[in-house]
Amino acid sequence: MPLLLFILLTLIPAVWLLAEPLRIESRRRWLRSRPFPPDWRATLRQRVPQVRLLPADLQIQLKKHIQVFVAEKTFVGCDGLEVTDDMRVTIAAQACLLLLNRRSGYFPELREILIYPSAFSVRRLTTDAAGVVHEGHAVHLGESSARGHVVLSWDDVLRGAADASDGHNVVIHEFAHQLDQENGDANGAPPLVGRQRVERWTRVFDAAYDRLRRQLQGESAPALDPYGASSPAEFFAVASEAFFERPQHLAASFPDVFDELSRYYRVNPLSW
Repeated sequence: MPLLLFILLTLIPAVWLLAEPLRIESRRRWLRSRPFPPDWRATLRQRVPQVRLLPADLQIQLKKHIQVFVAEKTFVGCDGLEVTDDMRVTIAAQACLLLLNRRSGYFPELREILIYPSAFSVRRLTTDAAGVVHEGHAVHLGESSARGHVVLSWDDVLRGAADASDGHNVVIHEFAHQLDQENGDANGAPPLVGRQRVERWTRVFDAAYDRLRRQLQGESAPALDPYGASSPAEFFAVASEAFFERPQHLAASFPDVFDELSRYYRVNPLSW
């Protein structure tokens, strides 16, 4: 094989791979430039009232993110559920709240969203103190996997979207886990830039997590959903729900956590 041909055959795949991010961003710019469908506007008005609370510039930004998200992610109905654009847009609107004002990779590890009609059962294997493995089932409203999928209960998606002030939103919760899982298994610390920022985040969230656990042990009434005391990863997800839905409460109860999340999400829901 002539040397020049060999070099070309070697370089072409490399150039193609290097150009892939440019092709992706070009397509995303095109999607964001498209008119937002009228039917999707109706879905936002009917299903996701929180969108109306956002400043005008963030509403526009959110709609552009929704267009990319719906185009790039695969939605799969489970247990006979037929997926509609109404479902896609309702889920995308809540998930993309977490992307506002941020340099977005649109949850790069996520490939598909599985939607069940209602709460679903998950098979679990546990090992007891004697080393015996037991099989059981747990009922979930949502689940996030680092292996590329999120599972949601449609009933609970609707319930979370309908009341934007109760601090319970399964989409925000599971997609906060997706952000957390971008650097591996969920541990309550999403990817952050800079050693000082990582140290501050760790200090603030460790102290808040310990405080919530002490509250549940009887020191005082818990200031956040008790599920947040299950693990640091759940604390981050629960705090994210409160940040977007009960910002005044979070800022009063855990001001340092609110400040960290405001820096991370680059929005201030107190002003909405």
